[in-house]
Amino acid sequence: MSPTLKASQRLVAFALLLSATACRDDSPLPSQPGEGEALLQPVETGSAAVLDTRSDEPGIVFGSTGGALNDKLNEVHTGWLNGGQISPSNVLSRLAGARAKGGRVVLKLCMGSDKYVKNSNGTFSITKWKSLVSRYKNVNLNPYIKDGTVIGHYLIDEPQRAARWGGKAIPYSTLEEMARFSKQLWPSLNTMVRVTPSWLAGAKFTWKYVDAGWTQYRSNMGDAGDWVRSEAAIASREGLGLVVGMNVLDGGNGSSRIRGASSGKWAMSASEIRNYGSALLGRREACAFFNWTWDDDYYGRSDIKKAMADVSRLARNHAKTSCRQ
Repeated sequence: MSPTLKASQRLVAFALLLSATACRDDSPLPSQPGEGEALLQPVETGSAAVLDTRSDEPGIVFGSTGGALNDKLNEVHTGWLNGGQISPSNVLSRLAGARAKGGRVVLKLCMGSDKYVKNSNGTFSITKWKSLVSRYKNVNLNPYIKDGTVIGHYLIDEPQRAARWGGKAIPYSTLEEMARFSKQLWPSLNTMVRVTPSWLAGAKFTWKYVDAGWTQYRSNMGDAGDWVRSEAAIASREGLGLVVGMNVLDGGNGSSRIRGASSGKWAMSASEIRNYGSALLGRREACAFFNWTWDDDYYGRSDIKKAMADVSRLARNHAKTSCRQ
């Protein structure tokens, strides 16, 4: 195993396994923020991301979704985004373990699977989403937010994909309400949605509570430099931060000859990882870098390890950048 970032510190033991379950609600998808519920009061969203001014870790975080969380933290993978392995009973021990290794974390608090936030017809339920996130309101995340261990709240994945959400994309107003709900609980925590700033730009209002969009690059998106340049410009215009990353398992151009996670897809080669990663990190707007997704066999290849280390160095040398404009 690679040496840790702060080897002298011990990990805190993991707590109990996930025990909370989602509440049942088959209410229709709200067309306005919090429809059917009392609206939240406006909240102060704080200043620039706490990570940028208080953390002593260099550059921006480099990590992948999935994996074994703290077990994978080392001098290359400096953070994680949980894919559902977090619960109110274990989150503090997981965060203590990340802090002990100098890791930086983006938390997804609405479970890992979409099924927990869907109505019976497959559409998104903000009521279920709020219920799941509310499980953490009495968990003291603030010390980890304050010191830069937790750098963001990952609200939802791919809201634009109607097929994923019962034939209806999640409305912009609903995303803003989700972010506002998060700010009610954790005012200084960045809110992130995994969708491009170019899609978020379709909203007919100015984003106030959603802080950052996301560009997950695949080779079929064209030149990586052109792609991220365009998304960065839109993010700046919309007042949004920019998380970047690559679909390393399914986003290759075929030159690697490494079969992807999905049928007919190719994983990225070491050369692709270096080329695309350097283009994405060439943008000063990038505030975090997360790949999709961890696979032991793929990440264990010597050529991929070396390429990941090279891109991680670029992230470490990147200027500290806020995920909130």
